[in-house]
Amino acid sequence: MGRIFVVELEGRAYKCKFCDTHLALADDLVSRHCVQAFHCHRGKAFLFNNAVNVTVGEKEERLMLSGMHTVADVFCCSCGQIVGWKYEVAHERSQKYKEGKFVLERGRIVDSIESEFFIDTQTGCSDSEDAQV
Repeated sequence: MGRIFVVELEGRAYKCKFCDTHLALADDLVSRHCVQAFHCHRGKAFLFNNAVNVTVGEKEERLMLSGMHTVADVFCCSCGQIVGWKYEVAHERSQKYKEGKFVLERGRIVDSIESEFFIDTQTGCSDSEDAQV
């Protein structure tokens, strides 16, 4: 097994809850207002344009509340914990904006700056919820 090189992000970042490895910048959060629109079987999840220090697992078809998607689980490259998934293909046209983006599970990430998790949330988003079935 080779040596793991970890990227240190500058600015407000979200880290792996288990080992503090940086995973995503707050600036890469797709929507600060509809963050409650994504859920997994463990709770809330957030959509990011990019993620670092992750390994991507096998692609698989998953039926979500918003339709069928080809997704791959993503794992922290340092500790190996699953931290979310990546949308590879959205089969419905209205969901194509998700392709290539990462969902990180709220319960598996922490904010690098605040002691409290900081993502503005508003209820009443029009985006559909996603859930692993």
